[in-house]
Amino acid sequence: MEDQNISRRTLLKGAAASVAGLSVLQVTGGRAFAQAGGEVIPWLDQPPPNPVPDAVGNLLKWEELNSWSTPAHNFFWVQHYGRPNLDGAAWRLNISGLVARPRTLTLVDLKLRGRHEVDFTLECSGNTGFPFNTGAALLGNARWAGARLAPLLEDAYILDEATEVVFWGSDRGTVTIRDNSGVLSGGRTGIVTPNSGGGLDLTITEQFARSMSVSEALQRDNLLCYEMNGEPLPPEHGFPVRLIAPGWYGVANVKWLTRIEVLNQRFAGRFMARDYVSVREQQQGDQTVWTFTTVSRTRLKSAPAKVTRTPNGYRVMGVAWGAPIASVEVQIDNGPWMPAALDLSGTPDARPRRHAWSFWTFEWPLPARGEHTVRSRAFDTEGNVQPSPEDAFLSSKRTYWESNGQITRRVMLP
Repeated sequence: MEDQNISRRTLLKGAAASVAGLSVLQVTGGRAFAQAGGEVIPWLDQPPPNPVPDAVGNLLKWEELNSWSTPAHNFFWVQHYGRPNLDGAAWRLNISGLVARPRTLTLVDLKLRGRHEVDFTLECSGNTGFPFNTGAALLGNARWAGARLAPLLEDAYILDEATEVVFWGSDRGTVTIRDNSGVLSGGRTGIVTPNSGGGLDLTITEQFARSMSVSEALQRDNLLCYEMNGEPLPPEHGFPVRLIAPGWYGVANVKWLTRIEVLNQRFAGRFMARDYVSVREQQQGDQTVWTFTTVSRTRLKSAPAKVTRTPNGYRVMGVAWGAPIASVEVQIDNGPWMPAALDLSGTPDARPRRHAWSFWTFEWPLPARGEHTVRSRAFDTEGNVQPSPEDAFLSSKRTYWESNGQITRRVMLP
């Protein structure tokens, strides 16, 4: 295993060297994926069947990856309360709360405001955490287009006391909140019933919602998105309009958006305070301390995608995302870490992509026949390194979310 005590200075030097040497390592990686040809050697560790096909679909098939942009019909989706059926002509978006100028917008209104595009790799925060998804298949990259969010919020004149912006989807479902403390009471919009613990259960209909701070909502690349890869959003991806918040996990990119509400206090709905919360167990002296943090921004990550046969041996192809990528390294059979060739073709001045994934390749000449392991780790332009699964911060986690440890795949070479 690699040395876990790599200093930040060492990582920064490594990242700087990687950026400086990109002209040496650069290959036509995106085109290499599309034109790789040759036999694809399937991974031995194929994931089990998806046990929740009504909630999660279109998991990425890594061995079939052949383009930088993921087609909408192959792009993963997650739904918590089913899929709403919305009419684009009748759709309305309300901006309300602590704003001087509340307003209601139609889809035509949004399209008249000017169209902005952003390339963004969307990842479920349960990616590689769920047992059926060990290969990081809840992932896809697309070119999203729509109206910038920030100018709309600025036109509404957010009041000085505002701190939080809540994004409401039209999907909703029944939720039961269990309480044994005696604080629940009856109400008109919920049903309160006794539970086996001597307390009460409150059953309500909750609408999907996520929030971020005002400053986070005003980031320049946030979109009220109505297009995916040049086409209208498909229903499973949020038609007619969804939030696209580059750099945030999928749950924050609210689909079927209908309302934006500005508040002066922290929003604590189900998907902020009760679900999509990372729980960690930590020791402080002789005491066990539990910490709870809301899933928010994506984390640095990479994955081996596929192995193909070449005239000179084999080639490992992979993807890195979650931050601007400076370099990627590959480890075969727990051996030394070796540099992969990072593709930055098609980006301005061959600079790392800000929000979208990068492809990498690793030439593997004349390996021995039999079973091998392939692992990758990514470095970003700030010198951070993708952690090993044994990293203390990851190993203390007791929930599926935000699992960005290095991914090891197994392959059998004939």
